Amino acid sequence: MRLVLDTATMVAAIRSDTGASRWLLRSALERRRGLTLLVSVPLLIEYEAVMTRAEHLKAAGLSAADVEVLLDAVAAVAEPVRLAYLWRPTLPDADDDMVLEAAVNGRADGIVTFNRRDFGRSERFGMAVLAPGEAVMRLEKRS
Repeated sequence: MRLVLDTATMVAAIRSDTGASRWLLRSALERRRGLTLLVSVPLLIEYEAVMTRAEHLKAAGLSAADVEVLLDAVAAVAEPVRLAYLWRPTLPDADDDMVLEAAVNGRADGIVTFNRRDFGRSERFGMAVLAPGEAVMRLEKRS
């Protein structure tokens, strides 16, 4: 399954050891369950900008260097997406547009987000919009 994780999902993955977001990130890093993460350069930059905020680092017990190592690992296992076409503005939050662009250009099966309402327009691109727990359930059914 080809998925794009939105930034809040990535933040949740570092802040909680036991949540579905962490399960997804770990599965992608370990190349398990047939999960392929898709990332674009702007999306990786957004991940870093948000994940290295002081409040997230403190809650996760990580340093900015730890997050950089993690994102290097994500970049190493993820499928890079070249943004041949930008879909702006499509979503209510401009930061969400970069998630949608990575998903559409990368031919993702879905976007994983806690904010399903704002990603509702993604479905017109044939894109599933999944909460982290839903994505885990779909991946577990496939394996």
